[in-house]
Amino acid sequence: MQDGGRRWHLTVPTGGDALRQERLTRDLYGALHEAESLEVGFVEGEASTEPGHKGAGVGEIALWAATATAVARPTSQVLITAIKEWCAKERHRRVEVTYHGHSVAITGRPDAAQERMVHDFLDKVGDGQPGGPESGE
Repeated sequence: MQDGGRRWHLTVPTGGDALRQERLTRDLYGALHEAESLEVGFVEGEASTEPGHKGAGVGEIALWAATATAVARPTSQVLITAIKEWCAKERHRRVEVTYHGHSVAITGRPDAAQERMVHDFLDKVGDGQPGGPESGE
């Protein structure tokens, strides 16, 4: 992985339906795997992602995403756009994105409030800023 360990954590909540969660997560993996400049994989052996955050426990499946190569566009823009496109295929799809303690949910039918939340999330994890995805901190 070229990015030195800067990973985004992605989960597809399905209300406890493990089979549906696995199917949707694998589908999201396929979509992100095709995205320009992203490396993506399955989280393995992780009981929780961060303190105070529900993680990939027993029976749950989650993904990580990271920068595969040096890119002109910030990783967050590539990743969030790919997730939005995947969610838009079905209005009930939802992906929870976590990076360094900050989280946001992206759904298949975003409203203005959700778009603001995504924008605020991206500001908090700002590419190239100290502690942001591109800074390595």
